[in-house]
Amino acid sequence: MNWNSHQFEVLDWAIIIVGVALVAWFVCRAIRRSKATKSGGETSDDYFLSGRNETWFTIGAAIFAANIGSEHLVGLAGAGAETGLGMAHWEMQGWMILVLGWFFVPFYEHSRIFTMPEFLSRRFTRNTSSALSLITLVSYVLTKVSVTAITGGIFFEGLLGLPFWYGALGLVLLTGVFTIFGGMKGVMTISAIQTPILIIGAFLVLFLGLHALGSGSIVDGWNAMLAHAQSLNKGVDGTSHGINHLMHFEESDPLYGRFPGFGVFIGAAIIGFWYWCTDQHIVQRVLAARNMNEARKGTIFAGYLKILPVFMFLIPGMVAAALYARPDFAALMSNAEGEMVTDEAFSAMVRYVLPVGVKGIVTIGFISALVTSLAAHFNSSATLFTIDFYKHYHPEASEQKLVWMGRMATLAVVIFGVAWIPVMQMMGKSLYGILQEMQSLIAPAIAAVFILGVFTRKVTPKAGEIGLIVGFLIGMARLAIMAVYPAKVGSSDFLDYPAFIQHFLGINWLWFEIYLLIFTMLLMVTISFFTKQASEEKLKGITFLTQSPEQKAATRASWTKMDVITSLGVVLICILFYIYFW
Repeated sequence: MNWNSHQFEVLDWAIIIVGVALVAWFVCRAIRRSKATKSGGETSDDYFLSGRNETWFTIGAAIFAANIGSEHLVGLAGAGAETGLGMAHWEMQGWMILVLGWFFVPFYEHSRIFTMPEFLSRRFTRNTSSALSLITLVSYVLTKVSVTAITGGIFFEGLLGLPFWYGALGLVLLTGVFTIFGGMKGVMTISAIQTPILIIGAFLVLFLGLHALGSGSIVDGWNAMLAHAQSLNKGVDGTSHGINHLMHFEESDPLYGRFPGFGVFIGAAIIGFWYWCTDQHIVQRVLAARNMNEARKGTIFAGYLKILPVFMFLIPGMVAAALYARPDFAALMSNAEGEMVTDEAFSAMVRYVLPVGVKGIVTIGFISALVTSLAAHFNSSATLFTIDFYKHYHPEASEQKLVWMGRMATLAVVIFGVAWIPVMQMMGKSLYGILQEMQSLIAPAIAAVFILGVFTRKVTPKAGEIGLIVGFLIGMARLAIMAVYPAKVGSSDFLDYPAFIQHFLGINWLWFEIYLLIFTMLLMVTISFFTKQASEEKLKGITFLTQSPEQKAATRASWTKMDVITSLGVVLICILFYIYFW
């Protein structure tokens, strides 16, 4: 057997089959043991929040696992090969997860909620809650599920040689069955299993890739990768601006239009706040904690884990771009016309640098990661529909009925997600790029509502409702035009139109996101002057200034000096990363 083969051998396939079966057995065993301890059947707490009994390690691993999907294995590595460190702003956000743990977890824990819309219903109005539920469900179906399925199909095609549709549909259907019967307990269990495998496997790819690029030296490989990245991204005058740094300040830099100066950091932070602090997909992992202390520790652990994807996926993509000069590697990362396919960067690295046997072990972690991420979306969608819609109109529904409706909601999301895949394929843009653009149109309105809703008591219920709806509709108006004219939005092709249209459609996507956040917040503040304030009873405990003495005491008792020190460690690492790659 050729142990250095660049293809999957019989041993790899045997390891994958046995490994996936073992993971499935462990998950089923955990689910059965959890149900065996319950008298009276599975409750909605069990199905949607794993009984609110998870520890900090499982919480942190679940947050990390819910975030890492096929868009990372395909899109982030491809972005590294194409634009270098430009997309690192969206990944170096361990500090933002600390905002969730330190500032938002207390509010969510005190209110004992299931969903983010449920929280907004208490702070603002029922219409605000319904609007957020609808926005979130639509975004999951149109972006998360379909993008994960498409990039999963691409990954399995490049790595295992499976036809695209076999990989895409197989991933969605397998995960749908897993989520329907496993619920949150299944998601949490597989998260704890796959996270170590995924991290170790990805770092093996990185180090062995650098070893190959440096002809036996990881340090030489690192320097060669940076030198190659520095030689790219040439302007019209032939000057190389490079892709080995985070910030692009010069307008002559070809990447300035995509990552404009400080705008890229602010824009990424807005999306990060929405995703890490307010999105059901992530926050639901934290709500499963047994107490506030475990929840906060889980977010700190996740903060450290979130530092890793840049090194696990993005930088391996940069290594792949440098290795592309080698004919044997280029053959693994080229299409039929011999052109570089950046989305196959990570799968090419796995096949090229990992020995036989190790390929199979690492692939188990990758498959588990894809299932976990997609399952988290399915479970969150089921929770939103069941708790925020079905239970609202059927308050007398039994616990068993709520669990059954959750399973049916998951099935519906699977069907709609699969149906949307062909539409996404026809949009013609990089899937990872369009995912970030779509999120930049969704995030501002939601971020504005949560920021003003939690940190001020002056914003009125009606202001929150109108701000969320208007901000979302403005974003969707731009998205609709982007879907019809994908090449024009964000460019200068609207010079013949009135000034308002030029600004609305011609502005860079990141600056548009920033302006939309500011507009939505100003709109909410303005409306608050003309609408009725919420009562003190309604606001009690759900804003920063209206927590009761007991709630403040419980929050203070939930953290220690070690929590502060470990949190500062996350922030310090993020700062050092920006200094090194500035």
